[in-house]
Amino acid sequence: MLTVAAFYRFARLPDPAALREPLLAACRDAGIRGSILLAREGVNGTIAGTRTGIDAAMAHLRGLPGCADLDSKESTADAMPFGRLKVRLKREIVTMGRPEADPSAAVGRYVNPADWNALIAAPDVAVIDTRNAYETAIGTFAGAVDPATDRFGDFPAWWQKNAAAFAGKRVAMFCTGGIRCEKATSYLLSQGVPEVFHLKGGILNYLERVPESESLWRGECFVFDQRVAVGPGLRAGTHELCHGCRGPVSAADRDDPAYEAGVCCPRCADRADPGRRARLRERERQMRLAASRGGRHLGPAAE
Repeated sequence: MLTVAAFYRFARLPDPAALREPLLAACRDAGIRGSILLAREGVNGTIAGTRTGIDAAMAHLRGLPGCADLDSKESTADAMPFGRLKVRLKREIVTMGRPEADPSAAVGRYVNPADWNALIAAPDVAVIDTRNAYETAIGTFAGAVDPATDRFGDFPAWWQKNAAAFAGKRVAMFCTGGIRCEKATSYLLSQGVPEVFHLKGGILNYLERVPESESLWRGECFVFDQRVAVGPGLRAGTHELCHGCRGPVSAADRDDPAYEAGVCCPRCADRADPGRRARLRERERQMRLAASRGGRHLGPAAE
């Protein structure tokens, strides 16, 4: 059994480039795979490995400036969910493109999963899902507003167009693991919204801690690894991943004539580039061939 750890921390890192190689080496030595982003505003990632390996990697991460209190959301996997290890430098650990959104300076109030249901049931509270349309399509909280954005960077423009509809409301926001709604609450505070809340640890924390019988969550939650989606108790969901658009594919999608395993789904079939389709078909062929031989196509090579 392997441990999967998802984490982020908004912290001021003056020189993230200098931190990359030591972090990459520490994770490689610990046998870790997954993806980590470093930027001046902090660190964000999801990694997998043995219990010992994860502990070693998290110890190194907590040694980064301002990251001593870095927390992680853990789950388990029967097989390694990542093909390789990546540590990348980015302008932002979650891209919004609005410098006034600075979680190191101000964020909304954290709400524990145990208190979330009562908050979002209050008549003066508006609930906003800060995730993208392909994520909200497979699950969200009952009654949540869906901005239907294609990417997180579209959220500020959506807010500017719709802010008047939330006048006089307290605003509660949520996302998968907490990072996007934390930045979104910072943005709303910069826009003068007086009371902003966000779900601590995100949907994943809620699904783990709130009993299914009491849950206000509907559907599954998209996750950014080979599990694709999870449900109550973080049990594996029913969705698979479309390699064409990187979105979730339901059982109904897989029955659609436009679906081609490993290549495209009904959502992206009409815009798939012929050259990309050919490459994905070859990738799928190689993966099936590797599986038939008891191996896997993607190896542990580090970037």
